[in-house]
Amino acid sequence: MRVAPTLPAPTRGSVAQQRALLLNPFYPKDPHASFGKHVLTPTLALTSIAGATPAHWQVDYWDENLLQGAPPHSPVPQVVGITVHLTFAQRAYALAAWYRAQGATVVLGGLHALSCPEEVAPHADAIAIGDGVQLWPEILRDIDAGRLQKVYRADFKRPYSADPPARRSILPREAFLTTTSVIATRGCHNRCGFCYLATDGLHMPYRMRHVQQVAEEIAADDQPYAVFVDNNLGSRPGYLRELCRALRPLQKIWSAALTIDVTDDPELVREMALAGCTGVFIGFESLNEGNLIAARKRTPAPEDYARRVAILHRYGIQVNGSFVLGFDHDGPEVFAKTVAWIERNRLECATFHILTPYPNTPLYRELESQGRILTRDWQQYDTAHVVFRPKQLSVEQLSEGYSWCYRQLFSHASIWRRRPADAGAVPAYLAMSYLYKRSNLFWHLLIRHRLTARIWRPLVEHSRRRHVRYRTRLQHADGAASRAASYLSAGV
Repeated sequence: MRVAPTLPAPTRGSVAQQRALLLNPFYPKDPHASFGKHVLTPTLALTSIAGATPAHWQVDYWDENLLQGAPPHSPVPQVVGITVHLTFAQRAYALAAWYRAQGATVVLGGLHALSCPEEVAPHADAIAIGDGVQLWPEILRDIDAGRLQKVYRADFKRPYSADPPARRSILPREAFLTTTSVIATRGCHNRCGFCYLATDGLHMPYRMRHVQQVAEEIAADDQPYAVFVDNNLGSRPGYLRELCRALRPLQKIWSAALTIDVTDDPELVREMALAGCTGVFIGFESLNEGNLIAARKRTPAPEDYARRVAILHRYGIQVNGSFVLGFDHDGPEVFAKTVAWIERNRLECATFHILTPYPNTPLYRELESQGRILTRDWQQYDTAHVVFRPKQLSVEQLSEGYSWCYRQLFSHASIWRRRPADAGAVPAYLAMSYLYKRSNLFWHLLIRHRLTARIWRPLVEHSRRRHVRYRTRLQHADGAASRAASYLSAGV
C-alpha cells in the first residue's frame, strides 16, 4: 500500500481506436489511518466523466489503488485520461509518459491541472482545466476530427442537474464496499483559507441537482449503502430536507460530509435519520476558536460542539470528526486535548490532518510570504507530513503528535472508552472499530484479492435492515424518545 505497481518497459504495439481509459493513479497510504477508506467508494470524478463519453467511444476504468498490477496496455487505448492530484502528480506524470511512449494520447485533468497548469501541461497531449464533465466529450470530438488542442477550459457555472449520471457499469463492483458514491451539491458556503476550494482560479458556485435525480441514481445502482461525496451536503438546509424526503422511500442507508451547524435544527437531523443517514463526516478542524477565525471558517463556537454532537447521537447518527493539527494557535497541548475531547464525546471515529498549505491557496501564500514553507515536494502534501514551519511547535513535535493521536484513537483503551452508552449497540460498534480501523493487513488482502464487497456487504445489508426497523420506531416515537439504533458503520 506504499509502493506503486511496476510499469513494464513501454513497447509500440497496436492502438485501439476510439477506446478510452480513465485512470486513477496510485498514491502511498498513510499507515496510521485505515486502508479501508481507500476502497470505500470509487472516484466519482472518473465515473462522471465516463457518463459524458460519446456513445461511439468505448471507455474503461482503472484504479491503481486496487492493487491489480500495471494498468491495461495491450492493446493500448487511443486516449488515456488521468486525474492529477498534487500528492500523486509524479505518478500521474510517469503513467502519462509510459502511455505516450506506446502511442496513446494522454489527457490530464483534476485539481492540480487547475492550480498548477504550467507544471502539468508538458506531461500531456492536452490538459483539462475546470469541469471535466463538460470538457471530455469536446476533447474526444476534437480527437475524432484530428484537431486536438493543448488546453481546454470550462467553468463550473452550468446547472449541475444538466450533467449526465455517472456510468458505474465500468466499475469492478466487487472491489469496493459500495459503488454508490453520489453527489447532490457542489461547492460550500465556507471558503476556509486552507481548503482546496479556496484555490486561485477555482470559482465553484453552490449548485444543486434535482432531488429526484439523486434518488433515482441511488436506486439504480442497487446497493444498500450510498456515500455522498459533496463538500457540504447541508449548506442549504431547505434542500437537504427536500433530499431526505426523496431518499426516505428507498430504505437505503447513507453517510455524508456536513458542517456541525446542521444541528441548528434538530428536526432536520431527525429527517436525516428517517431518510437513512447513519454517519456524518464533520470538519470540526480545531477546538480553538482563534484557529477557526484565522482560517475564516464560519462555524458554531467550539464550546458548543459537544451539545451538537449529542443531537446527532440522539438520532443514531455516528460522527467521524475531522481535526487539523498545526494551526498557529496550536501548542504542544493540542494533541492530548483533542483526543480527550473525542473520547469524552464518544466520537465513533476521527480523522487527523497536519495543516497543509495547498498551492495557490490563501494559506500557502501566507506561509510563503513568511518564509515558512519547507518543501515543494508535492508528494509530501498529503496531510500526513509537515511541509511548513509551525509557529508554536517544532516540526518534530507536530509530526510525532499527529502519529500519537492516531495511536491513541486506535488503541484498545480508546475504542472502549468511546463505546456507545447503549449496551446493545456495543457489539456492532466494536466490530466496526476493529475490522475497519485495526486491520490494515486484513484490508491489504481484501483489496488485492477483490474480496471487499464479499466480506463487507452482508454486514452492511444487515445494518441497513436494522436501521429500517429503527426508522419505523423513530417515525412513531415522540421526538427522540425512540432508542437510537447503532449502525455497523461502513464509512465513518
